[in-house]
Amino acid sequence: MKKVILAIIFILIFLLIFSYRPAPRNITYGMSFSRFRTNELNLSYEKTYLAIMDDLGVRNFRFSAHWPITEANNNQFNFYELDFQIKELNKRDGKFILSVGKRLPRWPECHVPEWAKDVSEDELQEEILDYITEVVLRYKDEENMIYWQVENEPFLALFAEETCPIVDVDFLKKEIELVKSLDPDTPVLVTDSGNLGTWYEPWKLGDAFGTSLYRYFWNPEIGTFKSRLPASFFKLKHNVVRLISGDKPTMIIELSAEPWLVDSIINTDIDIQLQRMDIDKFKEIISFAEKTGFDQQYLWGAEWWYWMRENGHPEFWQYGKEILQ
Repeated sequence: MKKVILAIIFILIFLLIFSYRPAPRNITYGMSFSRFRTNELNLSYEKTYLAIMDDLGVRNFRFSAHWPITEANNNQFNFYELDFQIKELNKRDGKFILSVGKRLPRWPECHVPEWAKDVSEDELQEEILDYITEVVLRYKDEENMIYWQVENEPFLALFAEETCPIVDVDFLKKEIELVKSLDPDTPVLVTDSGNLGTWYEPWKLGDAFGTSLYRYFWNPEIGTFKSRLPASFFKLKHNVVRLISGDKPTMIIELSAEPWLVDSIINTDIDIQLQRMDIDKFKEIISFAEKTGFDQQYLWGAEWWYWMRENGHPEFWQYGKEILQ
């Protein structure tokens, strides 16, 4: 019995020590943005993006070079959207992260152009490397780019298994090596799930690490449910992995502030959307994230805030403006 008590005391002391992380004096907020999302919402790409910069006041972005948009036809590259985003952000002296790879933000997680869906796995990997090469060579000299993100949550195996199989670690390393060889001056960010990931492998592979943070989920069998993980859980994981693998820049790269839906937003009643993400949940998510110790946090959902504002619910946009300014 004495040994059990001592073991419990030891565990409690361990948790107390390693779950401590001082609150940052200031949090720098950013935003994920892509044409892929505005297309889903039938929004004007340029108008939405400019409003996010000029009305919300966002100056830190994560952009995504979605492969089906960037190379819709084999060897025919489209950089209009990314050029526009970067040019307009540079005018405002903003900073950005640019994500490349097959697995990038937004469902169905893995994004492959139609022309590449029937090729062999070896051919697919070669095509991915070719597309990454084109993107990196185009943007590697951008002074306001702070990171390349290679793939998105590549080790998340418990989500989107049907559309996005488990990561090929050797190929992921090859992608990272390619980016570094083409642009040795810009560090590489690798990300993982905050709720489900171990963080260990992506932490080792990148020069910086980013985690997602989701509080509210939806499942067809149990409906809406809330994560019960405390903020100390994120502090504990951060401190333990840092102890094992060394210190490096870390951030919340995907702080969810929009409803979890199965159908598209434009095909979902607004009442259902508000059941899954109302303004009180939005505020609670921001408050929770402040307690995790991360001083860089990229929000997820501004395109939805804009769509909701256009459809009679400006409260998300207004609160986002308070946070970001």
